[in-house]
Amino acid sequence: MKCTILHDLPGRLRVHLCCGRMSLSQADVLEYYLLAVDGVRSVKVYDRTQDAVVVYGGKRENVISSLARFSFVEAEAMELVPEHTSRALNREFEDKLAVAVMRRCISKLFLPAPITTALALLRSVKYIREGLSALWHGKLSVAVLDATAVTVSMARGDFATAGSVMFMLHLGEILEEWTHKKSVADLASAMSLRVDSVWQQVNGAEVLTKITDVKPGDRIVIRTGGMIPLDGRVVEGEAMVNQSSLTGESMPVAKHPGSPVYAGTVAEEGECVISVEKSSGSGRYDRVVHMIEESEKLKSTAEDKASRMADRLVPYTLGGTALTAVYMSERYPDHLADKLVPYTLAGSAVTYLLTRNVTKMLSVLMVDFSCALKLAIPIAVLSAMRESSGYHISVKGGRFLEAVAKADTIVFDKTGTLTYATPTVAAVIPFGGHDEAEMLRLAACLEEHYPHSMANAVVAEAKRHGLTHEEYHSQVQYVVAHGISSMVEGKKVIIGSAHFVFEDEGCRIPEGEQAKFDTLPAAYSHLYLCIDGELAAVICIHDPLRREAREAVRALHESGFTNVVMMTGDNRRTAEAVAAEVGVDAVYAEVLPEDKAAFIRQEKAKGHTVIMVGDGVNDSPALSEADAGIAISTGAAIAREIADITVSSEDLFALVTLRRLSQALMERIHGSYRFIVGFNLTLIALGVAGVLPPATSALLHNGSTLGISLRNMTDLLDDEENPPK
Repeated sequence: MKCTILHDLPGRLRVHLCCGRMSLSQADVLEYYLLAVDGVRSVKVYDRTQDAVVVYGGKRENVISSLARFSFVEAEAMELVPEHTSRALNREFEDKLAVAVMRRCISKLFLPAPITTALALLRSVKYIREGLSALWHGKLSVAVLDATAVTVSMARGDFATAGSVMFMLHLGEILEEWTHKKSVADLASAMSLRVDSVWQQVNGAEVLTKITDVKPGDRIVIRTGGMIPLDGRVVEGEAMVNQSSLTGESMPVAKHPGSPVYAGTVAEEGECVISVEKSSGSGRYDRVVHMIEESEKLKSTAEDKASRMADRLVPYTLGGTALTAVYMSERYPDHLADKLVPYTLAGSAVTYLLTRNVTKMLSVLMVDFSCALKLAIPIAVLSAMRESSGYHISVKGGRFLEAVAKADTIVFDKTGTLTYATPTVAAVIPFGGHDEAEMLRLAACLEEHYPHSMANAVVAEAKRHGLTHEEYHSQVQYVVAHGISSMVEGKKVIIGSAHFVFEDEGCRIPEGEQAKFDTLPAAYSHLYLCIDGELAAVICIHDPLRREAREAVRALHESGFTNVVMMTGDNRRTAEAVAAEVGVDAVYAEVLPEDKAAFIRQEKAKGHTVIMVGDGVNDSPALSEADAGIAISTGAAIAREIADITVSSEDLFALVTLRRLSQALMERIHGSYRFIVGFNLTLIALGVAGVLPPATSALLHNGSTLGISLRNMTDLLDDEENPPK
């Protein structure tokens, strides 16, 4: 496309596209196209002027050539733009603000007094109705303050003041709605499904298919622990589905043939085949937005406290205004004249004695704590949740950030958390005369259906050896925290932990091979493969410790955690070796999922705030039990679904960043409390002293609310100290 370079500075270009009028969607296409160019750091597209500002760190030629090749049609086909962006939202509220200001200017400059009076009366109906409604329901909320201020001004015949007050209230409403909706939209955009492929049923067989290739009408298979990535309807099988992320239901819901299922939910138990109705997870964004706005998970204790405090302060504001009136009338009786008029607020017992100093009372009424407390604090939480996504941390609610900030105990699972999420197969030791390659092939055939790090290691090893594994087994059954069971050629085949195969299933070691079994290398974790009740092979898994694990644990100690615990189902020797190397305070080995959950319950009963970090299906009970459950993003879908926070598995220092971000959030919330209360008390004092008229009080109050809200939308951490990974 033809472009004109308007400004050219090192690392920065401003260009004008010769394309005529540019729509909002086209501006998004251009922005995300340029962001995909190698070396481009940021892009700002101005649709009204058809300009784009590009900040880059690579070669200038790359940007220029990309602009020269750009075409709206071709760029749209690349599907770079996410389902929702904030451009349309921003434009909507920019237009609302512009229209409000233009109407005010026209009214003040060109309309005669009778018309402005009529308009003021008409606009006051909304505020008076809302105030009366609040009183009717027994609430002394901010609506009562607004209605009182408007009503008193109108009763005094001061329509100019009433108009100014309502104009400022209207601007405040627009800005509050804008900042809240934008924060929610930014957060919802960050909460992606992270599902790349699914098992598609084709002609009776299962084929691993990219999620983008699945179309409505296709059938996909979902098994225990798997996330449902697309909206659809169950056509075969039954499953218990966890829908808490969308509906808030605490218990899983039974799904039978004919039942609808939704993208983003997880099968906790069972197996089913789904007929896809909506491709690419359509509708997920809107449901996430609804979840964010409605779920009680969003509200932290600090937010609840802010909301309660705001409403509790309203009666004191009203009472303070009445006392001010009485005080002024007694202190300055000459100013009473004959304008003492009783005003009753919908049966309220408080009667205000109004004097010619009523302007001072209006100034007080125009200042309340509700707007700032109810807007600024939630905005701070939403902004922190958005910021966390920049560090590859997804947080489902403000209360979990608060829990992380004050937690003193953190519990780690070993595999996939303190160790890498991509363990490798070190050796396959056959038993009972079985062939090593065939045992690896069989193990991979069973393990490929379940998203666990050890299962992935087995599948990867078979692929590395070129071992194809057709689906020659019958239905697979996954036993949580134990292993997998199936039938192959009429024989029962199981693979899993020693507890599962030897204790639960009663499998035996082939005769004459006990010595071989006793000398299995202790440095590795083991998967036991049994056929028809007899050990057929042991797969040795090398699970290397994360290189940053020790330093990350030390940093967690320094950040205030007094008890760092490791709990694993692995054998004791391996667990203790890892614990000693990492530097945890306590280690528990050979534990079951219920043991982890029980430990967390015990610690909470002692008064500790506990965080659990895990990645597997077997960690789900403990993740649910903790004050804040943290899942590793590459782990099982059910763990990510149940967990309150999901972090990238690339670096354990993400946990340290999460801790610092949570603590910084709480400091910001407390600072906001102090500023809001102090500033508004100052406005009230100045109003009582007659220094500030009502319109100025409204301006300063709403301006401070907007200012603290905008400040609370800024990042909490310094990117130079905590660069996004």
